[in-house]
Amino acid sequence: MPRPLVATIDLAALQANLALARKAQPTSKIWAVVKANAYGHGLESAMKGFADADGLSLLEWDAAIRLREAGWTKPILMLEGAFDAADLKIADQYGLQIVVHHDEQLIMLKDNASSLSAPLDVHIKINTGMNRLGFTVDRVQSVYAALRALSCVGKISFMTHFANAENNQAVLNAAKQYQLFSSAIKGLDGEISVANSAGVLFHKEMKADWIRPGVMLYGASPSSDDAVAFGLLPAMTLQSRIIAIQNLQAGDCIGYGSVFKADKPTRVGVIACGYADGYPRHARAGTPVLVDGHRVPLIGRVSMDMLTVDISALSHVQVGAQVILWGEGLPIDEVAAASDTIAYELMCAITPRVVRAVKK
Repeated sequence: MPRPLVATIDLAALQANLALARKAQPTSKIWAVVKANAYGHGLESAMKGFADADGLSLLEWDAAIRLREAGWTKPILMLEGAFDAADLKIADQYGLQIVVHHDEQLIMLKDNASSLSAPLDVHIKINTGMNRLGFTVDRVQSVYAALRALSCVGKISFMTHFANAENNQAVLNAAKQYQLFSSAIKGLDGEISVANSAGVLFHKEMKADWIRPGVMLYGASPSSDDAVAFGLLPAMTLQSRIIAIQNLQAGDCIGYGSVFKADKPTRVGVIACGYADGYPRHARAGTPVLVDGHRVPLIGRVSMDMLTVDISALSHVQVGAQVILWGEGLPIDEVAAASDTIAYELMCAITPRVVRAVKK
């Protein structure tokens, strides 16, 4: 028998969140971002949930091949581009579009042009201040000309990435980045893609041919705002069960480091879930957990396989009671905030030993 820890992926929620992104930016096509195993939700589930997307985007080449072999026929965009010449051959074989963000990738294309069977569609990544990937705005015109001169390059598009789309007061806000981006591509022909999840939700005035929503598609907020307020639905519910109950007396401690010491009689539920499953070891005392539909606080230190909660107020709860760590009834954003992290990390951290289930 497997452990009672299950991550259930709700395909209807994925579909609904994609529809919400479409409604927010109805004139744009959608690159649904499925990197990091679809934010921990599974590529195959994402492919089904995002069947209505116009394309999928990710950065893992083996995952892109899996998508094609699983039957995805629409465009696939490789967000970090080619890492070596072998990747260009994969792009050629599987019909993948690539991002170009530095000179070595330009050289790679030029040196391997004759080995490709058909021109590749290329997206120029423009650095508008985030300073991770991309050509500076003063380089864009020359990079475009260099790509246009290559016989192995087909359609050329343009993209950038917002650093603070959820915060208009930031020194580097989305409006400033959009202005820099627009000036960099002035006079050049090609589609544009600028909006991440925060851009989709907070900057509907910034029109683009394509948007690239990520975390919102999985039911989490890209900001401190409540995902429910946007109408987003949780696509992953991590659930387990109480596997033991301990009755502490005043002065008793529990778990590694004895970080929790009872100041009164305390009934403790032991849950089958720990940091080896992806639950954050650094989760603070008080992080909410749902036990039999009731919120209770995390106590003690999260261990490799178990965590503990105070169920003193739930005298009816016995071994086997259902537990929800996040998802339906307990927003992942709230758990993340209480654990001093973000929902992205919680989703992506779910480990392979956690059983996956799909809710259609």
